[in-house]
Order: sequence, then structure tokens, then C-alpha cells
Amino acid sequence: MDENAFKTALSTTQIPVLVLDQKWHRLFAISGKPKEVAECEKKLRDLLALQGKVNTDLKNLKKLKAQLMQDIMENMGDDNTPKTPEVQKKMDEDKRLIDEANYKTEELEDQLLDLPAEIKKINNELMLLTMSFCYSKLRTNQDEVNEISDWIDRFRVELKKNIIRKQNREINNREIYAYMHDIFGKDVINLFDMRFDEIEAQEKKERELEAEKKKSEGTTD
Repeated sequence: MDENAFKTALSTTQIPVLVLDQKWHRLFAISGKPKEVAECEKKLRDLLALQGKVNTDLKNLKKLKAQLMQDIMENMGDDNTPKTPEVQKKMDEDKRLIDEANYKTEELEDQLLDLPAEIKKINNELMLLTMSFCYSKLRTNQDEVNEISDWIDRFRVELKKNIIRKQNREINNREIYAYMHDIFGKDVINLFDMRFDEIEAQEKKERELEAEKKKSEGTTD
């Protein structure tokens, strides 16, 4: 797919608002969010907060206008004229506030019309950054998987070789011991077994003493 076809396909795809999706946040649970992702996320959150504020301001303006209109109606006499000069002054102020509210309402409605497109734009930018991060992570993880798989394969080969070596040495030891019994007899072998057991015990003790000595010298230093 060429670049133009790719962009066209993306433009016709409906992307959810990413920062509102908990699964999107889980994509960064291990590595954390890269700087560019975090910055784009903040832009999107700011736009969503602004959209919410504009909607709230519009609702409040509508309530204010309704209240002002109600006040004007209540201050009108039976002949649709103000009851007193003071009431006229109050009605004039209410009308001024209504005009001001109408002007502010138009501004907010225009802003509200522009916000969805801006939110979609930043959300798409965040999507592209997310995809770049995820596919990079997928490649890195796959490289590590391949490396570990290669190590496991090598280990299996070495393990099989060492198992064969171990079995061969054990067989060779049994053969040597059996031939020694046949050649020298049980009594002689028992004597040598005792002798070599003593030698091994003495060598083990010497190794332990040497290890303790080195450990003591290291602690002293």
C-alpha cells in the first residue's frame, strides 16, 4: 500500500478517543509512555477539557437567558409596559445581559463546531505515535524471542552432549571398578577404597580450611 492509499484508509477509519480507553494506557504499562506520546496525550486532554467547559458554559448561558427572559416578563405590566422607572431600568439591564449572552453563545457555538475536528486531528496524531511505539516494541520483543530461542536450541544440543558424556563416564567407572575387582580381588579393593576415602576426606578438609582462610583475609582487608 502506497503512502496516499495508507493515509486515505486512515482518514476513513473511526478511531476511539485514545486517552479515554484504559486498554490504550495498558500498552505503556511496562515501558512507560515516550515523551512525544505524553505531550500529545496532554494536548488531547486539554482539548477534551476545553470541549467540556464550552458545553458547560453554553448550558449556563441558556439558563441565564431563560431567567432574564422570565424576569422581563414578570416586570411587564398588563399593557406590556414597565410598571415603574426603576423596573424599566432593571429591564434595560436584563436586555443588555441577554444581548451579551447571545453574543457569547454564538462565540462558544462556533468554538464547539471547530473542536471535534481538532480533537480528531490530535487523536490521529496520538494514534500514529502509539502505532510507531507498539510496532517498535513488537520488533524488539521478537528479536529477543528469537535470541532466546536460539540460546535454548544451543543449550539443548549441549545438554544432550553432556548427558552422553556423563553416561559414558559412569559406564567407564563401573567397568574400571569391575575389572579392578576381578584382577585384584575384593579384599585389596576394600583396602584401597578405605585409603582413597581417607585421602578424599583430607583433601576436602584442606580445601574448606583454605576457603575459610581466604574469606577471613578478605574480611580483614
